[in-house]
Formats: sequence, structure tokens, C-alpha cells
Amino acid sequence: MTFTRVCGADELAKGQVASVAVDGTPVALVHADNDAFYAIHDECSHANVALSEGEVDGATLECWLHGSRFDLRTGEPIELPATEAVPVYPVEVRDGDVYVSVSPEPGVVS
Repeated sequence: MTFTRVCGADELAKGQVASVAVDGTPVALVHADNDAFYAIHDECSHANVALSEGEVDGATLECWLHGSRFDLRTGEPIELPATEAVPVYPVEVRDGDVYVSVSPEPGVVS
């Protein structure tokens, strides 16, 4: 699995979201209130709008357009109108930098 540096951990305040591109993939990077970083595909499965423009609430991200909420750990929708999950990506914090991988794990078919 290949990880790409996306920012310094101190560049994204708790409760904030940043839109980043990782190997051409749009990613919403979230610094949650629990101090964890999450990476989720930056497109709502319901309306095809940027999730990075939404609001963080705990370990969820709310789409700004219709209010769908997604679990940042699984990508599963927990609030309608979205019914399909959004891909989530592995995140590592190393030496004060945040890294995200969008490459599939060996043996995993996307």
C-alpha cells in the first residue's frame, strides 16, 4: 500500500475538513474532535457534490446539500437521503505529517 503525504497534522484544526487530491483521487481529509484523522472520498453518493464542504460532527461528515451524514470510519450513510456508502481510505500520521493511501490492498478487487 502506497501512502502519500497530504499535509502537516498541525495544518488542519480539529473539526475541520480539507479537500485534497491523492494520486488524482478527490479526498475529504477530516481532523475529528477525537484528534483522529479520517479520509473519505470527496463526493456524496446521493448528489455528487463535495463532502469536504460539509460539517463534521464527531466521527461523521454531513453533506451540505441535502443533509446526508456519513460515518467517517466506514463510509456508510447514517442519515438519508443517501443510501450508498462512500469509499474511505487508510490514514497514517508520521512525524507530524498526515499520509493517505488510495491504492487498493493486495488481493482486494475494487
